[in-house]
Amino acid sequence: MRAWLLLLLPVVLAGCQVTPTTLPVAETAPAAECRWPVRPGDSLARAVTALEAEGFLVRHTDSTLGLVSAERARRTRYPDRDLERLPRFGGFMLGGSGGHVASGVMLGIGVGFGPVTEEATRIERVSVVVGEQQLQVSRDIRLFDWRGELRESRSASDAAFCRELRDAIEDVSVRETPR
Repeated sequence: MRAWLLLLLPVVLAGCQVTPTTLPVAETAPAAECRWPVRPGDSLARAVTALEAEGFLVRHTDSTLGLVSAERARRTRYPDRDLERLPRFGGFMLGGSGGHVASGVMLGIGVGFGPVTEEATRIERVSVVVGEQQLQVSRDIRLFDWRGELRESRSASDAAFCRELRDAIEDVSVRETPR
């Protein structure tokens, strides 16, 4: 083998590792509604009660930081953009028998059956920080397909969700709050 081919091989293989598979995407900043001044009665316990009432499972609390982290999972359907949904028309075949070889073109429509690839699990994670002067909410959503592969991950600290959570926290009465 020629020596110059061996020198060219690392350059060719390195080119495969340099190019990224996806470009970075900028995340949107949390909405202004996701931060509000702490009102009398706002506490970590009220935030926990409100999150549980909204169907979240509390995963972690830290009273010294005033932090609660919760999540909820829902089954949903995901449009699998990776698979082409249009039927295939036609094809090429090659075959033969008894020492003869023949080729031809075939026209037809095919239908396939397999696992339901549109099922997905949507995991929504929320963190609430109750500080001395300000209450802050952040939320992210991840979508996993039926194989467990991450399909979508995004920040979802939008105004509508934060307003709903703020109303839920304010609606928690003092006697419902755990001690």
